[in-house]
Amino acid sequence: MTDARSVRTGASRRDIVKSLALGAAASPAIATLAAGPAGAQGAPGSVQPAGAILRRSLPKGGPEIPAIGLGTFLTFDLIPGQPRTHLKDVLKAYWDGGARVIDTSPLYGTAEYSVGDFVSQPGVNEEAFISNKIWSTGEFLADESHAWRSLQQSMGRLWRDKIDVMHCHSLTNVDPIIPILQAWKKEGHIRHIGVTHHENVYHEAIAAWMERGVIDVIQVNYSIFNRSAENRILRIAADRGIGVFVNMPLEKARLHRLVEGRPLPDFAQEFGARTWAEFFLKWVISNPVVTCALPSTSNPVHARENIAALTGPLPSAPMRQRMVAHMETIPGFADIGRMPWYPGKQYQGTIRRAQAEVRARI
Repeated sequence: MTDARSVRTGASRRDIVKSLALGAAASPAIATLAAGPAGAQGAPGSVQPAGAILRRSLPKGGPEIPAIGLGTFLTFDLIPGQPRTHLKDVLKAYWDGGARVIDTSPLYGTAEYSVGDFVSQPGVNEEAFISNKIWSTGEFLADESHAWRSLQQSMGRLWRDKIDVMHCHSLTNVDPIIPILQAWKKEGHIRHIGVTHHENVYHEAIAAWMERGVIDVIQVNYSIFNRSAENRILRIAADRGIGVFVNMPLEKARLHRLVEGRPLPDFAQEFGARTWAEFFLKWVISNPVVTCALPSTSNPVHARENIAALTGPLPSAPMRQRMVAHMETIPGFADIGRMPWYPGKQYQGTIRRAQAEVRARI
């Protein structure tokens, strides 16, 4: 998948996580990386060749993957029979912009169907990197019958004979599921084992699993607003060579709502950000511990804005601090966590329909 337009990031995650991910003053390692040719390509503050796609190596012998992929929670869930041309356009925009990682789940309503429809096209599935999830086990403790059916269902919908990363979804049933995933990895059904969550309160539980040595990839919430993962999660990932996928890099559209109508700060030009989407996403992927950020959208225009962050220079460590400081001057920034997800948007798919039906019965 690597070509002349790709940029590898050989930066040592352990060397620079303390100063970059934790927002401390730039260390000598950072200065070296930012200086130019002596530093690793794609490192924070570096200038990439024109049009080059930023890639990160998945740790533990994994492949190089583009540093931005596509999330599909809610945004790709439709009632069967509804028009979905816009979702195909979103997928195409991401794909044409260099993205190859697609994150989905059988828990995401009909999302797997739309993803599978796209990746089953000739020449696409061979390059796509599928991140999927599971949280079911079986009829009794240690029985994997439900999990196995879920895996087979996902493979059928996605038209795959192997899933690249299978996560234990939101740590649900994590104790019995991880051994099942270990068996599936050994048997060749999946390539990597992961765990996910999207709430800070579960970071310590994720950290505990990371320290057991059986996790290849984590998926965790991290953004310019919510930097809690820097406290421990990213340190462990750097030390143990664990891949980091980021959910909620745009805070489910809440960051965009906050800056709606506001111009970008002039200094955004210094790292090539032309939109707020690039501003926020470049902040996330400029942390070298981050393997891939997963912004989601159902809007093809927004998809093109998101994937544009995959090329061009990255903000340096001091610049990342400046970006945070700027956001802290905007009224309401500290209260983003109190805003509803996707403010002003309605995703009326199978998930929302089922939730409404349950509420009506209470």
